[in-house]
Amino acid sequence: MQHEVRLRRRRAGRSETLAIHLTAGKTLMDAALDAGLPIASACGRDQLCARCGLQILEGREYVSAESPKEAEVKLRNRIAPALRLACLARITGPVEVTASYW
Repeated sequence: MQHEVRLRRRRAGRSETLAIHLTAGKTLMDAALDAGLPIASACGRDQLCARCGLQILEGREYVSAESPKEAEVKLRNRIAPALRLACLARITGPVEVTASYW
């Protein structure tokens, strides 16, 4: 099943939303890469660096639950608790996300 993932960014001083469709179970990192947006990652998707933190604006209930590993990696790397790691967070329904650097 396909779900809409909306990625909100700032461009030329205005908010812009890109929408793509992904299969359930794909990660938020897959969504950003498929949309052609840069995604911070120093570890190459190995779930170590926590640089890929995204803010979920809508549809938090359609993102996989935070695992103990994700919580530990975020804590170790001083990532805000509200952010989700794009390499670990899997979609199960429609969501909207943003990154501070988009």
